Amino acid sequence: MKLKNKILCTAVLLLGAQSIIAQNEEYTKPSWFFGVAGGANMNFFTGTTQQLSDDFTALTPFHKGYGTGLFIAPLLEYHKPNTVFGFMFQAGLDSRRGSFKQVTANSCGCPEDLKTDLSYITVEPSLRVAPFKGNFYLYGGPRVGFNIKNAYEYQTGINPAYPDQEPLPAVNGEFSNTKDVILSMQIGMGYDVALSSQKNKTQWVLSPFVAFHPYFGQNPRSSESWSVSTLRAGAALKFGRGTMVVSTPVSYGFTINSPDNSVVEANVRETFPLRNYVFFDLGSTAIPARYELLNKNQVTDFKENQLDAFKPKNLSGRSTRSMTVYYNILNVLGDRMQKNPAATITLVGSSEKGAADGKLMAQSIKDYLVNIFSIDGNRIAIEGNDKPKIPSEQPGGQLELDLLRAGDRRVSIESNSPDLLMEFQSGPGAPLRGVEIAPLTVAPESSYVTLSVKGAEKAFTSWTAEVKDVNGKVKTFGPYNQEEVKIPGKDILGTKEQGDYKITLVGTSADGKVTREEQNAHVVLWKPSTQSESMRFSVIYEFNSSDAIAIYEKYLSEVVAPKIPTNGTVIINGYTDSIGEENNNTALSTARANDVKQILQSSLAKSGRTDVTFKVNGNGENPELQPFGNRLPEERFYNRTVVIDIIPNK
Repeated sequence: MKLKNKILCTAVLLLGAQSIIAQNEEYTKPSWFFGVAGGANMNFFTGTTQQLSDDFTALTPFHKGYGTGLFIAPLLEYHKPNTVFGFMFQAGLDSRRGSFKQVTANSCGCPEDLKTDLSYITVEPSLRVAPFKGNFYLYGGPRVGFNIKNAYEYQTGINPAYPDQEPLPAVNGEFSNTKDVILSMQIGMGYDVALSSQKNKTQWVLSPFVAFHPYFGQNPRSSESWSVSTLRAGAALKFGRGTMVVSTPVSYGFTINSPDNSVVEANVRETFPLRNYVFFDLGSTAIPARYELLNKNQVTDFKENQLDAFKPKNLSGRSTRSMTVYYNILNVLGDRMQKNPAATITLVGSSEKGAADGKLMAQSIKDYLVNIFSIDGNRIAIEGNDKPKIPSEQPGGQLELDLLRAGDRRVSIESNSPDLLMEFQSGPGAPLRGVEIAPLTVAPESSYVTLSVKGAEKAFTSWTAEVKDVNGKVKTFGPYNQEEVKIPGKDILGTKEQGDYKITLVGTSADGKVTREEQNAHVVLWKPSTQSESMRFSVIYEFNSSDAIAIYEKYLSEVVAPKIPTNGTVIINGYTDSIGEENNNTALSTARANDVKQILQSSLAKSGRTDVTFKVNGNGENPELQPFGNRLPEERFYNRTVVIDIIPNK
């Protein structure tokens, strides 16, 4: 008895374990389905039939009718889960039976009735399309029908004038000239309703459907004009087998970067040059979305020195940080024209499609300045050219023409009004006066605490961060779905300047499992620098020019040089865009930087000064060092630059 009890207990435990394993198993959704489809064919008869067989003709032709027939067919279906396209095939019984509308014989006034029991073996291959990659699907394809029954029953009724007359017997027969095979089509839609969960290997699905079979090709006979249209409604019961999902934990990595904001760098007050070009997308004369465009109500709040409030949303990479000033060029221009009512401009559009297209580009900018900034249209002239006055693409050029031509599809802003232009500049290529960017007074994004959860999008449906201070007070941030989140230090610290925290990642996976991981972090509040300011100036070049530095000589001598403090350091970095050979670009950037150094050094020497230390770098097209990207033409134009950093001695 003891042995029997042990065997019984062991069996119960094994069955229980098997049950638990089965409950925890999960299978993929099937790709192949087998089953049966059934429903009702609602048949609509049109056309004409009268001669029913070779030896029988009705007294009066029949034209319209209606009836319901049975549809039942085995089916085969293939579609991968979460995909658009699949395949369906069904073949079975397809009844097109019905009754014609009663007619009256002119010869005797007798009513006439005609019924038909028309049936086929139907073969229906279809393309299955799930537009949303879900349960709803559309399908369509050919229908081939093989006739298996074409019987009719014709009945002549009693003449109303002779009510006592004996009715004639019904005439039963088969239609003559019946087509053995018909070729038509169908379109339909359905919806898959799962009847079993993915815990089951064999999964059942019920799919209600509706389909339409138009009259094209559905003429049952080769004589007369009788045709059939069918609306089919029903459901398919089908099953398929999934494959077991092998659950493996999805790995993730949790790291925290809390910047040491206690080491404060010197403030930088930058004068950012404003290139007088607006670049247009190929095939469009509309101002590109990457340029910041205001509405009329925002104009009064616009200020050149507060452009962070008007930061474009359509930028990525380094352009988000560095080109906000440039992408506000039209707003800066409109604001300056409002403040200087005597200033006039000419907008010159250049397009590879010709002068007319270039003029449309210029007109779009004029419309913006007139409609948004209320600038008098008489102050803005427009022109159209097929090439800019200072083109990037040169005659005989063979390499990188697409990039060069993108740089030539632009509108140049030309003016003789000194209030708009860079100091000491004039002519069609003169940049607009630069915009002075004040030092930061709010915490930059680089000062935020960064939480990185690599693999979070696969490992978790969502995650939160619990931040606990030394007193046990907890703040919760989230929930998040992305892999990286930046939290401003002040949101963690509140009124404190720094503190130690335990930051806990709390991730929830798709099956509801909660994962917790804790790390320590020291958080320091960012503060504006109290150190003396350094200054930054830039000069920008047209394509492939180094000797053009001569146009900046007066600017460098009379604006930049006087701002260099006693015993200061001047760091000069030259850059180019990515067009051309790398070695040539390095040499070109070095030549540009040395030209700037020579002008500044000469200007200081004329004042008897030799106290300044110069450092010169030619960085060429090095993507790690370039100020901007190279994807857009304006980025490439701004990379053709020399940046001058003036650093005080202390």
